[in-house]
Amino acid sequence: MTYTVSAATHAVSAGDPAAPGAYVLGVDSGGSGLRVALGRVEEPGPLATTVCAEPVRTGPGGIDAGHLLDQLLPAARELLERASAAASAEARSNGASAYEVAAVAVGAAGMATLGERLRAELPGALADALGVRRVALAADAVTAYAGAVGQGPGAVVAGGTGMIALGTDLKEWHRADGWGHLLGDSGGGAWIGRAGLDAAMRAHDGRRGGSAALLDRLRAVFGSAEALPGLLYPRSDRPAVLASFAPEVAACAGADAVAAGILRQAAGHIAEAAAAVCPAPAEPDGEVGEDGGTGEVALTGGLFRMGEPLIAPLREELARLLPGARVTTATGDPLTGALRIARALAAGDLRLPHHPTMLFVPLEQEPGQRGKTAAHDEPRPE
Repeated sequence: MTYTVSAATHAVSAGDPAAPGAYVLGVDSGGSGLRVALGRVEEPGPLATTVCAEPVRTGPGGIDAGHLLDQLLPAARELLERASAAASAEARSNGASAYEVAAVAVGAAGMATLGERLRAELPGALADALGVRRVALAADAVTAYAGAVGQGPGAVVAGGTGMIALGTDLKEWHRADGWGHLLGDSGGGAWIGRAGLDAAMRAHDGRRGGSAALLDRLRAVFGSAEALPGLLYPRSDRPAVLASFAPEVAACAGADAVAAGILRQAAGHIAEAAAAVCPAPAEPDGEVGEDGGTGEVALTGGLFRMGEPLIAPLREELARLLPGARVTTATGDPLTGALRIARALAAGDLRLPHHPTMLFVPLEQEPGQRGKTAAHDEPRPE
């Protein structure tokens, strides 16, 4: 899937850069809770981080903006107070208020499809509460991209319980998979775990394609094979339960051909998703051109902590499908990416493509203003 962007959207991030010493906030909202990082515009890395363990609620209207703010604002104020208390007299005299927040970037799981309330409510609320004028609201895949690749062309594969690939040539976003365990997430943790349990059940039944080694691991982890459906099907967190068996598949892969074959299939699915989103080579011969060419393919997420049983076949598949790409392991996570987006926004140097749902950057806010939308959402004159 391709997300096209109007060139006019990049004008939103232009303007005077923030004063030296101003703060920026990066936020990562996911299934395990809310994480917040405080940094300064001109300094790499976070000054401090904090975690709110309660995940932000999602209801019929999408992600609950009020619940997110109830957690984010106290956490942000705590980080600002700690930073202010530690600031030296020299830092206070550089022209920035001790509490000036130049930009906030929020990355959230489900932002692209469930983020309407966040886009409508957060910019004005953050302006009122923190005085922040520049806000970016991003899908978690975008913050994962920024944390892994930065602001250059390339692609990121984010693998955990699920799997999604996101790429850009800095003109538009390209997405592949990330459709959940029933419709996709092929090669992700739940996919691998389910394939491993399927092979175990085949061995239990005496059907072709079974693995005695994986059946032994099923019994060690879950108990009897006959009891597994009753344990699994009533659970609301079935994808996570399936994914919990993926490390068992990796542990068996060295000595079990079926387990190794599952990981080879997973590697193929992951590489296909990466190839679908990676920018096309800049030169006809496939070599990387001066403008970045195929760029970087970064791997991020807990899935890749399974190590060589998955990484080795994945590198082989990526080399076959994307011979011009540079495959790396991400050095930064989505919280790092959110902070990088906030810092670039504050400096007037956000080069990643804006998009109404993937990377939403509204017009600069003033306290007391609500409902101002981004330039790409404003009606154009006939």
